[in-house]
Order: sequence, then structure tokens, then C-alpha cells
Amino acid sequence: MSTDKMSTLLVTAGRSKKFGQGSVNPVIQRASSLVFDSVKAKKFATANRAKGELFYGRRGTITHFSLQEAMVELEGGAGCALYPCGAAAVTNSILAFVEAGDHVLMTGAAYEPTQDFCNIILKDLNVSTTYYNPMIGAEIAELIEPTTKVVFLESPSSVTMEVQDIPSMVKAIRAVNPEIIIMIDNTWAAGILFKALEHDIDISIQAGTKYIVGHSDAMLGTAVSNERCWDRLRERSYLMGQMVDADTAYVASRGLRTMGVRLKQHQQSSIKIANWLSERPEVERVNHPELPSCKGHEFYKRDFNGCNGLFSFILKDRLSDEQVAAYLDNFKHFSMAYSWGGYESLVLANQPEELDAIRPAGGVDFSGTLVRLHIGLEDAEDLIEDLIAGFQRIAS
Repeated sequence: MSTDKMSTLLVTAGRSKKFGQGSVNPVIQRASSLVFDSVKAKKFATANRAKGELFYGRRGTITHFSLQEAMVELEGGAGCALYPCGAAAVTNSILAFVEAGDHVLMTGAAYEPTQDFCNIILKDLNVSTTYYNPMIGAEIAELIEPTTKVVFLESPSSVTMEVQDIPSMVKAIRAVNPEIIIMIDNTWAAGILFKALEHDIDISIQAGTKYIVGHSDAMLGTAVSNERCWDRLRERSYLMGQMVDADTAYVASRGLRTMGVRLKQHQQSSIKIANWLSERPEVERVNHPELPSCKGHEFYKRDFNGCNGLFSFILKDRLSDEQVAAYLDNFKHFSMAYSWGGYESLVLANQPEELDAIRPAGGVDFSGTLVRLHIGLEDAEDLIEDLIAGFQRIAS
């Protein structure tokens, strides 16, 4: 395990000479068939196909191995599986460890496609799901059933940004059944702002589409596993046909090199804008983990080593459909789009009843319209001016 600091690791991880072959960056090796020089070489590659030997394109090439090695260095795992998007990383990680009759404990504020997967695919496979309030803490132990196989965390929560008391939850789960597989959607932390595996979590999952890629031009999922889960996660994901193309793997590796400085700028600007929003008369609450108004702020300060550009705020009033359209349709710097983590600023809005419909464990304690922002790399003052104009549109 390297003792280098994270900023250094982001630059150096996965860049050994075998991957660069003389260049600074790992080479892009696009391949389906990989040629063997002899029967002996073929047998060796086959026997070691799970250990980074070139075997077949779906197992990976030099480009993939470089990214996987980098993610293992950064998150401290035994191995990293790659997927075509974050949703694939979530769903295939769960599928690798459940079978008919099993039970999953899922945070009730999870990413909506994660919930859809549980409600549709897992249900059809006779795998039951219980949703829990993300702020439940150690009381999660009371929800564990004899058939519970997976507990799934997401911190901060999607949209509403609750930060979970993960150490207390993990300790309580392990006390009931140490064999339960604990997974986390660790996308908000980009795998480095919260070191999941150091908190006895088994699998740290990311939509690398967000901060790893960083430029909104490629889709990627990663799952970094500890030793006890790695063989099963790797082989089951392979059997499900999960992979990513070499060009996307290369773009992700390149994104790692600047992720540290990008995250610092996202953090600086988002804190400035969150504090400004907290003083606005139109705003009821700001859900930014750095602010005491965010649920679980104390856990964030204890467990995380920084933040990024994604947060939300709640207006005192519920906007009409016309007000929402006027607000969202006319920003200068904020684009209206799904996803986040790129260099650009984004905005979306949800009505409380919309969020209540996708919060099966409750927790929607507000009546005003919620606005989610991703603060990009533009000048913070320009973004504030854009938000001021948005408030003026609402008022008029």
C-alpha cells in the first residue's frame, strides 16, 4: 500500500511502465482477440486470466488493467470491476451476491434507478427489499432478517443529501451477522473523499461518469472490492458480460490525473454558493454537507475529508409549474441536465410530492420546491449572478 498522499496518487496510480510502454499515459489497446504465440502461452494466459494476463478483450486489455490498478490504489481494495455505467456497477454488484429467497436492506433515499432495480428486477427474482430511513444509524440492526444478504448504503443521499452514520451502521450490522455484504454508492465522494473500505465496507461503487471522467463525455461504472468479495464480484460480473471499451477506460484514467484539483475548485465554489443561498430570504434550508443545516453534517465532518460541487436547497414556497419553467428555462450558466460531476454547472428541480413518491422509507419533511445544483468550474460570482436572476424570475 502506497504511503503517498492522495494528490500524488491521483497522478501516479496505474502508470507503471508496463502500461505506458514508453509514454506518459497508458496506451490505448483496442482488442477483442488477443493472439498467443504458442500453446504454452495460451495455457498460461488462460490459467492467469483473472490476474491481469492478456486473455480476451472482454477480460480487459492493458488500458483496462491500468485503470483497475489505479482504482485499487486509490480506494485500497483487492480488485476493481469495470462497468459501462454507474447503474450497471450498482446492479451487478448486488446480483453477484443474491439469489432467490434472499433479502436486501436498501437506503430509502437511494439513486432512483437503484430503487427501480430492486422493485422490478430483484422482485422478479424473488429477492425482497426493505427500505430504511438513511438516518437510522445503529437501529438498522433491528431490520436485519435471517435471509438478509446485502445492506446497501449511499452517503450523501441522492437529491436530499443526508449523510449516514456509517461507522455505527456497519458496527451494528457486523454484530448481528458478520457475513452480510455491505455495499455503498460512493459516487459523491469520488472514492477518495470517503474511504469506504477503511470503514469495513466490502464494496465501494461509483458512477465514474461523474468526477472520474469529469467532462460529461463518457459513461463508466466502477466497483472496488475487498479481498473476501473480490473473486465472486469479478467472476459474476464477467459472466454477466460486464465490461467497458478501451477508449472510455483511457478517458477515465486521464480524468484521474486532474480530479484532485477539480474537486478542490468544485468544493470551494459550492461552499461559497451554499453559504450565500443560506442567507437568501427565499430559501428554507440548504442541503450541503459542509453546512450544519444538512442532515448528518456531524457525520460528514467526522468521516469525510472534503466535498464537491453537488448539493440541493429547499425553497420556502412550492413553485407553480409556470414558475418552475421560468426558473429552469432561462439560466445563463446553469444547464438543465441529468448527471453531474463535469466541469459545467447544472440545475434540476423537484416538487416535494415527486420526492415523496421515491422515498419509500419516508423522510420528506418539507413543502417547498427542492432545487439541486451541481457547481462547476465557472467563476462563483458569475453563478451567483445567474441564481439571483433566477430568484427574480420566480418573484415576477
